[in-house]
Order: sequence, then structure tokens, then C-alpha cells
Amino acid sequence: MTQRTDRLMLLDTASLYFRAYFGVPDSVKAPDGTPVNAVRGLLEFITRLVHDHHPDSLVACMDADWRPQWRVDLIPSYKAHRVAQETGTERDGSYPEEIPDTLSPQVPIIEDVLDAVGIARVGVEGYEADDVIGTFTGRATGPVDIVTGDRDLFQLVDDARERRVLYPLKGVGTLQVTDEELLREKYGVDGSGYVDLALLRGDPSDGLPGVPGIGEKTAAKLLAQFGDLAGIMAAVDDPKSKLTPSQRKRLDESRPYIAVAPTVVRVAGDVPLPDVDTALPREARDPEALDKLAERWGLGGSLQRLLTTLEH
Repeated sequence: MTQRTDRLMLLDTASLYFRAYFGVPDSVKAPDGTPVNAVRGLLEFITRLVHDHHPDSLVACMDADWRPQWRVDLIPSYKAHRVAQETGTERDGSYPEEIPDTLSPQVPIIEDVLDAVGIARVGVEGYEADDVIGTFTGRATGPVDIVTGDRDLFQLVDDARERRVLYPLKGVGTLQVTDEELLREKYGVDGSGYVDLALLRGDPSDGLPGVPGIGEKTAAKLLAQFGDLAGIMAAVDDPKSKLTPSQRKRLDESRPYIAVAPTVVRVAGDVPLPDVDTALPREARDPEALDKLAERWGLGGSLQRLLTTLEH
């Protein structure tokens, strides 16, 4: 039996529907007045991606667990600020001005529509969408396009294996095609070196402290000088190495963080994926359910354009 070498497209679904939510006015509503801007925006995104990049297979990867306990056990601050946001409290325990959440109610609608269309949707308990994407990417035998607004997934870029990231700059009409040449130009590392760069500089949006005093440019210089994270830490132990005294001190003091950060920052490659049909559907899997969803939520032209694109 020959292995499939089709082009696989993996969607970081939450990243895309967040962009849709903030990019499409909330005046886009269902007949009952429920905002559906994220739903319709995501459908438009997928239509554009399929039309422009012609994937043979497509998977909408989901966050079954956006803050896995195994990552929190290693770095307790991991996404901790987002917990406060979700509970509606600020760090000092006060409550911010109430902002109505009109995105969360749209997520089940998105899931129902994707299922009725027949687009594979995969989330695995205990893992983030990034981990699902990492595992699919590792197992793929053909080219892979990863669509995400999350730079963490640049670590999966691999020219030799035809793995690239399509990074939205504006909607999905303007995508940065991220390959190893672009990574070296912008960050001074290739895909495999991006994990070391990311953990050294840290990421406040993910609650990753990084090494104090070492930003992106300094991290890139250190990696260019010493090869990788192991090489940098070997230089810390070598009194003859050309680290500055402050760099040596800060890296030495950050050993507990550096010991666990690679496991947290690196996407998992061993997620137990379900057996799903990832082939791009040419027609709706459940036309009757889709008609009801389209009528109830007023999906109109957005859904029709996707179905028409899938047929071709």
C-alpha cells in the first residue's frame, strides 16, 4: 500500500476564530440577534485558504485543554493571567468593567457547522491545539501548511520535509509564508532553534518568564555564538567563554526555569490522535443539519461560498 503524500492543511482554529471575531463587526448577527461574526468570519477564512492553497486534507485543530496541567506543573505561571481573565478578576482581586462575552457562545456553533460540512475537527483531552498540530505534522508523509497566528508553531518549520507556517498578517488575505529562510532572516534561527529562542526571551502572553535581561536579539546572538541552549549553558560553566558577567549570572540563576522550559515550549509530538477522515470534503457530510444551522444562524453567503469552493 502506498502512503498518501497529499498536502495537509492544519488550522489553529481558536487563533483563527479570534481573528475573525475581532476582524468582522459584531453587527453581523443571526436572525435572533445573536452575534455570529466569528462563525461567518472563520467560514470566509477557510474558503480563502482552500481556494488559494488547494489542500487535499484539512484538520481544524482544537484546544481540548488550553492550559494542560502537565505544563502548569513545570511552570506554574503558564497562562496564569488568562485564568484571572476568565474568572473576571484582576490581579488585585477587583472586578473589571463588565464586558459581555459574545465569542464563547459562537464556539459550539462553529463546531456544529464544521461537523455538518465534514471538515475534520480534532481536540484531545490534556493537550492544546498546538500539540495536535505538532503530532499531525510529525506523522504526515507529504507537505504540511500550518495556519496560525501563534509564533510558537514556527518551531515546526522544516524546509526539507516541506513544513511551513502560513501566518496571517491581515485577515487571511495577507499571509506570511514562513519558511526557514524567513526565520533565519527575522530571528536568526531555523525551525528547530526556535524553541530555544522562545524560552530564552520568554513570552508574557503565555506566562513564560524567560531569562531576565535576555530579549529576542540577545537570545539570537547567543544561539548564533554557542549553537543551541545546551551550548549556551556549557558556556555558563566555562570561565573562558565570552559571556558577559551579567549574562553568565542571569543564565546561572535561571537554571531551574531552563531545565523545564523546553518541555513546556516544545509542542508535543505524541498526542493520541483519533482515527479521523482528514480528506477535504467535496460536499456537505450532513446537508440537512447544515441547512438548519444556516437558517438558524443566518450563515447565508459565507457558508455557500465555502461549499462552492469545496466542490471545485
